[in-house]
Amino acid sequence: MVNFAPVNKSIMESVEKTIAQDLLSINAVILRPDDPFTWASGWKSPIYCDNRKILSYPAIRERVADAFVEKIKKHYQQVEYIAGVATGAIAVAALVAQKMNLPMVYVRPKPKDHGTGARVEGDLKQGTKVVVVEDLISTGMSSLSAVDALLKEGAIVCGMVAIFSYNFITSISAFEKANVELHTLSYYEALLEQAVATKYIKESDIKVLSEWRISPDKWGI
Repeated sequence: MVNFAPVNKSIMESVEKTIAQDLLSINAVILRPDDPFTWASGWKSPIYCDNRKILSYPAIRERVADAFVEKIKKHYQQVEYIAGVATGAIAVAALVAQKMNLPMVYVRPKPKDHGTGARVEGDLKQGTKVVVVEDLISTGMSSLSAVDALLKEGAIVCGMVAIFSYNFITSISAFEKANVELHTLSYYEALLEQAVATKYIKESDIKVLSEWRISPDKWGI
């Protein structure tokens, strides 16, 4: 059984500020309120996030992996497997599994079109307790699809950990409805606070950036 516990947004722990600063410093996250990006979905967005850049920076890569290990040890002491969500979280999940001396699998976005047609790659034992590692939570649909694939393979999904979440209302509701517990290393509001503190953005930009998080599908139209 997977339990749900909402992310505590009232307290910004040091890890949330540190990871937020790391993401900003290597342009894994870029904020452009005056020159928005266009996502593949067609949404206009003042933020672009590519956490795969973390892999190119050994110190940050290590910090993210260590932070995940601490989260997992704190919340999921019963964990037996680490599962990475393809493709962005595979490498980080491997680092975490190595540090914890645990077996690892990864979950494809859809079944492969040849061979066994598997979605879950690796040797997953039925009835084992799994923590899912994700790089980014957007709407939450692809992340929860990975959870569903693991459940269908007989895993017991304890919860999910992710590097960063936009904290969309839709994703929060989706995780609650799916009864899946989520813990993130950092999140959108923490990122904005850190961006203002380091003068990456102006305090006057906060209103626009906050409005986007509330209605990302309508923002900029």
